[in-house]
Amino acid sequence: MAVTFEDFKFNRQILNAIADAGYTEATPIQQKAIPPIMNGQDVMGIAQTGTGKTAAYVLPVLMKLKYAQGDNPRALIISPTRELAMQIEENIKAFAVNTDLRVVVLYGGIGPKTQIENINKGVDIIVATPGRFLDVYIAGHIVTKTINTLVLDEADKMMDMGFMPQINRILEVVPVKRQNLLFSATMSDKIQELSHNFLEFPTVIEVTPQATTAETVDQQLYHVPNVKTKINLLKTLLDKEGDIKKLMIFCKTRVAAEDVYKFLLRKFGEKEVKVLHANKGQNTRINSINSFKNDEVKILVATDVASRGIDVSDVSHVINFDVPVVIEDYVHRIGRTGRAYNSGVAITFAVPSEEYYINKIQKLIRQTIPVHSIPDGVFIEETPYEERQDQAREIDLQKRKEDPDFKGAFHEKKTLNQHKKFDAEKAKRQPNSANKKPAKQYGGAKRSGKKKRF
Repeated sequence: MAVTFEDFKFNRQILNAIADAGYTEATPIQQKAIPPIMNGQDVMGIAQTGTGKTAAYVLPVLMKLKYAQGDNPRALIISPTRELAMQIEENIKAFAVNTDLRVVVLYGGIGPKTQIENINKGVDIIVATPGRFLDVYIAGHIVTKTINTLVLDEADKMMDMGFMPQINRILEVVPVKRQNLLFSATMSDKIQELSHNFLEFPTVIEVTPQATTAETVDQQLYHVPNVKTKINLLKTLLDKEGDIKKLMIFCKTRVAAEDVYKFLLRKFGEKEVKVLHANKGQNTRINSINSFKNDEVKILVATDVASRGIDVSDVSHVINFDVPVVIEDYVHRIGRTGRAYNSGVAITFAVPSEEYYINKIQKLIRQTIPVHSIPDGVFIEETPYEERQDQAREIDLQKRKEDPDFKGAFHEKKTLNQHKKFDAEKAKRQPNSANKKPAKQYGGAKRSGKKKRF
């Protein structure tokens, strides 16, 4: 039997706001988390993105605060990124629309002056990134003694981003007597350690097995020899996929994101594509997110800074142009699609040196990602000498990680065989290339010429 929000002990102001926002049934994380949070218990929630966990803690916190009181904050929500902080603030404003509760969001990338002015007007809830919160606190603008609820959202991402020292400092400056809520998509050893330090006899809620991907996401894997072939494959998929309504493309570096963006810009123009990474200014990043959310652009190219906290409900496709090195990020990236039980497609391109991470991802998600053949018509490029060398070095490093006694093959047989396989496939599709003299490039003599960029 479906659980509706009327089944919880929310007041009429909050219930009306929920109805106005278009929500009726509570998701599994909301069903399980709202009652213990309302009861004042510490809660640890493990839930993948897109399951409604923000509302699972925001609604009970609003119910607990009820109305504006005093000048100082009573609830503090810490988020790893400014994008997620802004998303949480939006949620709070939507659900608190019929109350006089005041929320202030604090994040870096812009000057703190306006944020401090907003705090000085009086605040009930602060949503903040760790660094900016401490900066404003140390400058003497935040009184913490009234805080009685502390939420750490996307705690695993905060660990990955190295925020542990700031988190520990925040725990030192907020009152000992408080309710603690910790939400994470994965249950890693670091999260276990943090929960022991942070939570008092918590209620642990796990709505899906740890680090699983949404069942509604169709995952696909393409093995490709090099970056240039990735671009050719991307072009073919974009030409063929008529059902792409909204697409996020993830790259592991800013340089790669910028290169993919420039390629797509030539193909589609500025009205169809935006890019999002840490080198972009704050206003540019906000504009890119809003353009994508509001259907003004169809494609958003991003680094992992954007893989969490952007709640866009109708992303139909995600393409991992690069395999994430932090393997948990795979779950968050593909969690951008298939949200709220809609179906979605997640496509991953992997060069030989990325297969190490694919294997680790498959262990993490307890699934084998179905492998698809490169479609006919995709030109399989010859791997440039420098890129081949980089791949061989990377594979050596991976082998050393697994086996400290490994001496290093450098020109590694597995890579050689993979390149032969790609060349055979290329010759089969492009008969003219079969007449060419086979290149002795798998560890052969260095060829001259600069590394090509696409």
